[in-house]
Amino acid sequence: MAVPKGKVSKERKHTRNSANFKAAEVTLVECPKCHELKEPHKACKKCGTYKNNTVVQEKKKTK
Repeated sequence: MAVPKGKVSKERKHTRNSANFKAAEVTLVECPKCHELKEPHKACKKCGTYKNNTVVQEKKKTK
């Protein structure tokens, strides 16, 4: 039966596991209304539209 020779520290374990991890690049698509870059499947931050419908109303600034 195989038995480990010694304890593997958390740092050593995490370093070994993180060697295969690479951060993915953020995917951006063009908004059909304002032509600004946005993340897919999310409302546009500039015009507030999603699937050609306005879902976020712009806040009016009041004094």
